[in-house]
Amino acid sequence: MKNKMILQIEERYADMRASEQKAADYVMEHMEMIPDISLGKLASECKVSEPTVLRMVKALGYQGLRDFRNEVISALAVTKEEHQSPVLYGYSLNKEDKLEDIPRKVVTTTSKILEENLKNISIRTYEKVIKAIKDARMIDIYSVENSNVIAKDLLTKLLYLGFSCRHMDDTYHQRIAASNLTSEDVAIGISYSGCSEDTVKAMKSAKKSGATTIAVTNFKDAVISKYADLLICTSQNQQFYGDAIFSRASQIVLVDMIYMGLITSDYDRYAKCLDKSAKVIKDKAYQE
Repeated sequence: MKNKMILQIEERYADMRASEQKAADYVMEHMEMIPDISLGKLASECKVSEPTVLRMVKALGYQGLRDFRNEVISALAVTKEEHQSPVLYGYSLNKEDKLEDIPRKVVTTTSKILEENLKNISIRTYEKVIKAIKDARMIDIYSVENSNVIAKDLLTKLLYLGFSCRHMDDTYHQRIAASNLTSEDVAIGISYSGCSEDTVKAMKSAKKSGATTIAVTNFKDAVISKYADLLICTSQNQQFYGDAIFSRASQIVLVDMIYMGLITSDYDRYAKCLDKSAKVIKDKAYQE
């Protein structure tokens, strides 16, 4: 189990500068050394300047190194050692694998991917995504193949909250819809690889129309990022058989983040919308 401090660093990681991330990486890998290390020694070990270390500490919400050290000591004190099997990150399936090992391997691999999610998602970008969706007149969602699962989940959650949104399975319809968006609208393109031709073209059309474009992908340098005003990367690592399995886990969690973020942004308003939506479909519940 990761301690509270490591999770806190991962949560702020994407918003740090590259040099600050370098210091953060060292801290996460050598947490037990932090309580006793001096600022100069820490900067030397991280191969960054002392001001960079202090900026990293302040980026985490601490006034200085002393406060940071105290919190590290507290986090280490409450951390319980758990002897877990090694996570096979991006493992390959082969004929020697035993059936009884598969559940453990899938769960541990998925767990590792979700931890990477937290590390790669910028809180600033996340806040902008919530605001853009909240203020949108119309929300279009574009996807193909496996990403349709994620798109449908996002569509359902947004509809429950009372948003005007749509997702079309026909890629021609997606592109036509995108071309008719305005600056008051939002287009969300979901593609694990970031290079699904139909999704990229729909996003390109949406951006040309003046809509705010949000791309959800796994690679920040993917083609779809060229047409994204806001880019959310779930990771930077190629997983088991690409987007066939594990990509869905990280993206579904991201959809839940958006859903919960919207509710939190105006709780009373969206709670009423959820109650109203629940009443509309109440008769669909199976009854004896």
